[in-house]
Amino acid sequence: TDMEIQEEEADDLLLTMEKNLRQRHFGFPVRLEIDESTPDDIRDLLLSNLQMSSYDVYTFNGPLGLSSLWELHKLERPELKDTPFRARYPSILQQTGENIFQTLQRQDVLLHHPYDSFAPVIDFMRAAAEDPDVLAIKQTLYRVGPNPPIVQVLMRARENGKQVSALVELKARFDEESNIEWARALENAGVHVVYGLIGLKTHCKVSLVVRRERDGIRRYIHVATGNYNSVTARLYTDLGMMTSREDMGADASELFNYLTGYSKQTVYRKFLVAPVNLRENILRFIEREIEHGENGRIIIKANSLVDPETIRALYQASIAGVKIDLLIRGICCLRPGLEGVSENIRVASVVGRFLEHSRIYYFHNMGDPDLYIGSADLMPRNIDRRVEVLFPVEDLQMRQRIVDDILGTYLKDTAKAWILQPDGRYVSAATDEKKPPFNSQLWFLKGRHYDGDG
Repeated sequence: TDMEIQEEEADDLLLTMEKNLRQRHFGFPVRLEIDESTPDDIRDLLLSNLQMSSYDVYTFNGPLGLSSLWELHKLERPELKDTPFRARYPSILQQTGENIFQTLQRQDVLLHHPYDSFAPVIDFMRAAAEDPDVLAIKQTLYRVGPNPPIVQVLMRARENGKQVSALVELKARFDEESNIEWARALENAGVHVVYGLIGLKTHCKVSLVVRRERDGIRRYIHVATGNYNSVTARLYTDLGMMTSREDMGADASELFNYLTGYSKQTVYRKFLVAPVNLRENILRFIEREIEHGENGRIIIKANSLVDPETIRALYQASIAGVKIDLLIRGICCLRPGLEGVSENIRVASVVGRFLEHSRIYYFHNMGDPDLYIGSADLMPRNIDRRVEVLFPVEDLQMRQRIVDDILGTYLKDTAKAWILQPDGRYVSAATDEKKPPFNSQLWFLKGRHYDGDG
């Protein structure tokens, strides 16, 4: 669970986190899971010894302790497992006689993981670490996983004399111990390690490379919806973008100044940053669609929708006639299909082979759309108590790929999509038994969407 840390009183946040981690094993239990056939006397004995109440008991008709199922996965039974796949390496990044910086000077690159390989992200950072013209590298690290290549690249960059800064989020739930280990390793390698802002968890995914070129200093950035984690990049669906756009590079620089305490930045050129300006802009985009009435269109893909203010705004949009599609994989506190309130809202949750993790925000604006992707879910904790970044997609080909080929494909899913009902139940999207179900993730795996060069 999340640990309570009095950051203002902590002289050394890293040491404080280590101390709290040792205490986690002795923490107070939050719930008791038992089989429904458990005798009452055994249940009462457990409650008494654990100092818990009956409200803390959850009964199940099924196996408990599902973590043991990993042992089943280790069995050599390929016929019972998903078919292995090879992620694509975008052809635009394989141009002969051209390095990645030259490519990004010409165009942006969009990556759709796990269908597109995560290797280009590592290669981008590795190229920066080895390039003699690169002056500085800055990166946020939230969940990097075991033996992370991205950390090795940062240490290599420092060996090569680059100015390297890493914001390591020590409060990433259940990854605290791993992040402490890599924070120490980076510090020992000479990397400037910071732990973020007091009272805020840094959840955004941003890398900044500052390079000296003939016409002056140029910034290159990678921004994403998912972590710099090579393991989860094969298990989660995420989007990432690499670009050398000057305004976004300037925003990335301002963001790192904000995160390291060098500025109190409140104005950004392109980025929507929580808790600075993200909420007000999302609400502004929804209000604009309300003004367009029945010509309005909103599509949002996120992990969770909990924020009351956003939900109220979406209800108002539905009442105004705006057509709204919400792809919310997890918690959704909005009720679609309520007469006179949310009849124009459809909520679907796609649960398949890969964990749907990308966040996409599309506002039609009468054919002049705003399209953002990034790290933020629509929860008060994300909007108000975390540092999050949503960034615009301005390249027309990339916009088309995301709206038509990615969002459009998810909205057609009838194999792994579940539709939220007005009463809170989910029902399968499969409606026609005679028609073969359409699996969006399988469609992406087969490479039938845009080839990745946008």
